[in-house]
Amino acid sequence: MEEGLGMGTVNGHGKGNFWSLDQNMDKPLGLEANRVHSMQYRKVLPLGIILRLAYQSLGVVYGDVGTSPLYVFQSTFPDGVTDGRDILGALSLIIYTITIITLLKYMFIVLRANNDGEGGTFALYSLLCRHCNISALPNKHPTDEELTTFVVNCGSIKKSWLQKKLESSNVLQRILFLVVLCGTSMVIGDGVLTPAISVLSAVHGIKAASSHLNDNVVTIISLVTLVLLFSVQRFGTARVGVMFAPIFLLWFISIAVIGVYNIIKYDKAIFKAFSPLEIIHFFRRNGRAGWIQLGGIVLSITGTEAIFADLGHFTFQSIQIAFTGFVYPCLLLAYIGQAAFLFRNLESVGDAFYSSIPHRLYWPMFALSTVAAVIGSQAIISATFSIVKQSVALGWFPRVKIVHTSNQVPGQIYIPEINWMLMVLCLVVTAGFRNTSQIGNAYGIAVVAVMLVTTVLLTVVMIIVWHKPILVALAFLMVFGTIESIYVSSALYKVSRGGWVPLVIAVAVGSITYVWHYGTLKRFEHEIQNKVPMGWLLGLGPSLGLVRVPGIGLVYTDLVHGVPPIFSHFITNLPAIHSTVVFVNLKYLPVSTVPQEERFLIRRIGPKVYSMYRCAARYGYRDVHKKDDRFEQLLIESLITFIKFEALQGSSAHESLAASYTPDEESVSSMQQPTGAMNSPALPGVLNLQGDKLDTSTLEGSSTIYNPALLNPSQEISSIHSGDVQIPNSQGVDTTSRDETAFILKGKDAGVVYLLGNSVVKARTDSSFVKKLIINYAYSFLRRICRESHVTLNIPHESLLQVGMVYNV
Repeated sequence: MEEGLGMGTVNGHGKGNFWSLDQNMDKPLGLEANRVHSMQYRKVLPLGIILRLAYQSLGVVYGDVGTSPLYVFQSTFPDGVTDGRDILGALSLIIYTITIITLLKYMFIVLRANNDGEGGTFALYSLLCRHCNISALPNKHPTDEELTTFVVNCGSIKKSWLQKKLESSNVLQRILFLVVLCGTSMVIGDGVLTPAISVLSAVHGIKAASSHLNDNVVTIISLVTLVLLFSVQRFGTARVGVMFAPIFLLWFISIAVIGVYNIIKYDKAIFKAFSPLEIIHFFRRNGRAGWIQLGGIVLSITGTEAIFADLGHFTFQSIQIAFTGFVYPCLLLAYIGQAAFLFRNLESVGDAFYSSIPHRLYWPMFALSTVAAVIGSQAIISATFSIVKQSVALGWFPRVKIVHTSNQVPGQIYIPEINWMLMVLCLVVTAGFRNTSQIGNAYGIAVVAVMLVTTVLLTVVMIIVWHKPILVALAFLMVFGTIESIYVSSALYKVSRGGWVPLVIAVAVGSITYVWHYGTLKRFEHEIQNKVPMGWLLGLGPSLGLVRVPGIGLVYTDLVHGVPPIFSHFITNLPAIHSTVVFVNLKYLPVSTVPQEERFLIRRIGPKVYSMYRCAARYGYRDVHKKDDRFEQLLIESLITFIKFEALQGSSAHESLAASYTPDEESVSSMQQPTGAMNSPALPGVLNLQGDKLDTSTLEGSSTIYNPALLNPSQEISSIHSGDVQIPNSQGVDTTSRDETAFILKGKDAGVVYLLGNSVVKARTDSSFVKKLIINYAYSFLRRICRESHVTLNIPHESLLQVGMVYNV
């Protein structure tokens, strides 16, 4: 440590606090807490905002579970019912299913297992990846764990036996991967079936208008309604939620009021269903038939998994308040009211919802239920968008266009390709089945299979992340896993009567996901095995054996160490390279977001005369590399800041590293950063730079880690600038760094060129037939039809230079 650089106190996490440029100065670097996204995200929201989000969630999150009263009793008794006691038993099953699964499991346990506000199966998997070395793509770096959003507060807690076993067993990791893959595929299958059954059930009520209206008319109206539903998705969750929330508020109030009316009018004795003994009596009377009827009962909790997956659109507190305080009691009153009506009108079980509506309210409720059914599909559609976005970010799904529809809530997105794919599949299912009974059989499998996957993943989270005793985790698995397994077995019994649909969709989606992930992994492994040795690069000399033309070349690579093979291919075929070369690694981490202040991590490659750097641009799976991100400008500003800090530290450490260079090392400059980035002193040579605009003309209050106000007060400011970047001329910054900074800025003025690999991946000739089939045909086909990498990276077409290569994996 050089004189003049001091380290502050150590915070509660054992991480180094921010640096001061003078040991006698108490003034810290000016990192404003409200500029850090992670701090802003984790702060407690005011009650007013939580209640407003709870209100908006009615139109997005609870639409699916809220419209279940349209078809539950009809799907439970498709062949009718002859004993009123069975209605009582079915109601008891519905009450306890909603209470145990939706209320207890999801609202009070599962929602707490979110990954920085994101929910769903992928969020649980990402949470496990943060605490275990089980990442599906081996691009993890020790500095990733120093992010404020990555911090694992496990302290001195020892690794559990499960964590040790999981990290050491490739078989267990593959099993976990397949479990997550199954859950993701089922959610997408759920996104196809939910709109179909909800809209078809609601429109079915129009048959009361005339006996001449048959199923064909109902199907046509349903198809038109579904097209309109998917057409409005492009407006975004926020606008949809604002429009739909009042409608669903009226819907829940209406079904609750009608439920109370039916209870008073028909039979108050229906409250006997709150006794769990009615469930026992139900199975004693019906035996195997009662077990089969569970496939209809499970439809009462449709949309529960969507509530968890849609968590990123709102907050944990808002969803919990809305359900427990409003949605849950309204649903219970609706089901109890229907059961009270059916207890005296057993013949109406085939149309329980519409038959139980008072005659004067029939058509208003028909209109409201149709609109509610359309809105109800929004929950699972939004959940599908969220899960696909997470899959794409982690390299599990082909690249698709992701549109952020809200500037305030990052989780609110729209994916055109997925939207239209869901619409086509939904139209095919609706036109093919034309009735809710068979769709309900398919729907039950998709619903409960995802719940079972969540139960398994959460059990692992309890042991590894929450450090709960093994008995507590096993108790959770046994209670909820047993209940859900019984429901799964009942739903699987109906595979031949429509239950095959979600299985086919899951296999198709799972195959696409697996093929894409497998091909991406093999391509990444090939780059690691064929990376250019650093010794070879340094042996070329400062000019790399070529002409160094003015400009900055940004070479995109997946590698976190070493030089990618596309670079050696480039310099061996072209006679010139840019005066400054930056190897850019865009990597998505298993966290929801990476604060802008911690976006870039800069390293130097080789001696200064080489003018070569490595920049890791890190994103969370909820972040998006957008066109308005000013990525190029932020990267250059961060590069200049790195050079200045390197000069402040002194060049002795760097020169010693350069002198003792080994083939696979990168010489770097040692500099610690503020608390916001949480870099460890044990990792010298890494500077985690903020992405805020570097403007040294405003010395006070800068939120960047470089704070010129802490330099010598007698310093003078001179401008050697390009665009918005200005360079201070002070005693703290030596002539070499100013010359190097000026060199970088001249390169920026000369132009920035993006070098991107355009590789063709092929299986080796000695590969197995299955591998050749997956790589040469399936993976190649997916790469051809998905969005090109330079489009998803938002690289300017006029500055793009692609380097073609063939990867034999």
